Amino acid sequence: MILLLDIGNTNIKIGVVKDDQLVKTWRVASDHTKTADEFGMIFLDLLSSNGFSFDEVDGMIMSSVAPALNYTIEHMCVYYTKKRPIMVNSKLNLGIKINYIVPEELGADRILNAVAAHYLYGGPSIIIDFGSATTFGCIDKDGTFLGGAIAPGIKSSAESLTNTAAKLPRIELIRPKSVIGKTTVENMQSGIIFGFTGLVQAIVDAMKAETKCPNTKVIATGGMCELITPGAPYLVDIVDRTLSLQGLKILYDMNKTS
Repeated sequence: MILLLDIGNTNIKIGVVKDDQLVKTWRVASDHTKTADEFGMIFLDLLSSNGFSFDEVDGMIMSSVAPALNYTIEHMCVYYTKKRPIMVNSKLNLGIKINYIVPEELGADRILNAVAAHYLYGGPSIIIDFGSATTFGCIDKDGTFLGGAIAPGIKSSAESLTNTAAKLPRIELIRPKSVIGKTTVENMQSGIIFGFTGLVQAIVDAMKAETKCPNTKVIATGGMCELITPGAPYLVDIVDRTLSLQGLKILYDMNKTS
């Protein structure tokens, strides 16, 4: 059994691979106050409630964009599974090229998405990850990561709006039925959801024009992607919520030591 860990700023995505298949996934909060033992108990409960155990773990791979959690999670892994996880970075065997001025600056999450998109769906492609930030990655047909763009996240934008405007309430992030809202809440939902749809369309169109590849596949992933993609099917060709975990599995197979 292989354990996949993708540590984000908001959530930790966990995947279990058995018989070369991703058979189970979970999300837990990226809680910086928890100790290695507390995370160990959470992982133990998740695994045991689904018929798995730490003793079955043959290998692990971990990516992180939350450095403050790295030691805690890595210590938990070593203590409870007796295995040290492979850490995702630009120096691993990636199977793709990274055309970045400083490759080490490219986030592990974006590396995972690029690897998974290339191996699962081919290129050229644009990957949009709707997470704590909204990231765009562009890959050519030969598997070279060309670069991309980073925009604010949908949830963080909504929170910023509430925090900086005293009379605006906290809202539920749902897609409104109409762009013309009839209440303050509907106005905010419209501005955020339709506003981000426009942002996505503008960046995707510009990337396709710049690379001269109008037929580039657009792949959406991340926890917030379902707020945008149902109302804008013309923007996105593929929605894959497990893209980063699939990338972890691919990288584990490339870099494991027998």
